[in-house]
Amino acid sequence: MASLFDIDEIYPDDGDHLLRLPRRQVGNSPQGVAVTLLADYTLRTRVALPSAAIVALLGETGVTTAGARTAISRLARRGVLEGSRLGRRSSYRLSSAAAANLSAGAHWILASTTSTAQWDGCWTIVVFSLPQDRSTQRRALRAQLRWLGYAPLYDGLWISPHELLPPARAQLDQLTLGAVTVFRGRQVPLDSATHRAPIEAWDIAAISRSYDAFLQRWTPLLPKVVSGEVEGVAAVRTRTEIMDTFRRFPVLDPQLPVQLLPQGWLRRPARELFAAVYDGLAAPAQRHVRAVVARFTDTAQPGIEAHTTADMLAGVRVKRGSSPARSG
Repeated sequence: MASLFDIDEIYPDDGDHLLRLPRRQVGNSPQGVAVTLLADYTLRTRVALPSAAIVALLGETGVTTAGARTAISRLARRGVLEGSRLGRRSSYRLSSAAAANLSAGAHWILASTTSTAQWDGCWTIVVFSLPQDRSTQRRALRAQLRWLGYAPLYDGLWISPHELLPPARAQLDQLTLGAVTVFRGRQVPLDSATHRAPIEAWDIAAISRSYDAFLQRWTPLLPKVVSGEVEGVAAVRTRTEIMDTFRRFPVLDPQLPVQLLPQGWLRRPARELFAAVYDGLAAPAQRHVRAVVARFTDTAQPGIEAHTTADMLAGVRVKRGSSPARSG
């Protein structure tokens, strides 16, 4: 399998699509942090924030002023942000397409780690063969399969314990133009002790270590979150960082059947810890973001609302009539 944090493969580029969300990277990229911040506090309302406020919030995460302005400009060109002006002041908000994409992604992150559906014992097998001169298409297909929760058991043979749903079928059709075949069935065990089980397509030990590292990193902070000791800049930065880390797990561990995993698999404890920290910091982080934005506006910003994991699981809905806010 790919490295656990081979983000260029795990998160595919959207190619020629009008909306192109930034690729996730190892560490925090300015564009990625900007999207996370806007999604965490404006996804429901799509309120527009002064560009100077966005630059200030990014600065608190270590992004330079020049880097922040470049990130905003590139996100606008990608169709992720929409800009508006009042006099010499510019403001930006999430585009409707980006908001819909991010809302679906937020739901997927939580649903993928909370599902209790029973596995039927069958595997979906995707087999493809693409000529060497179609390397770009092959990379796009591999990236899309990884995003859909598949892993390579052998070169050109990818598997998943879940059914291939219609939206995913349509995506694969567009990428392969008939150069792919899909099966679903049960494994037939061989007598040989050297046969390869489908679950070996995933590096279970490495995923387990990632869960363990996540728990070790964030568990000591939880008492401070519960007691209200994490405020202001620290609340926003912590909430952004834990989201950036946790959202990788549904790709690394795409609801792999618990029957095939080691006893004491840490998916549920990791999800519960994420929810406790992320939700526990919602109020103080929201207060800080509102305070920063207030420094650059003459009017109140009621549209800044931090959502919780319950909102993400239910689907963060954009309020009707959302429109760009004008900065004074």
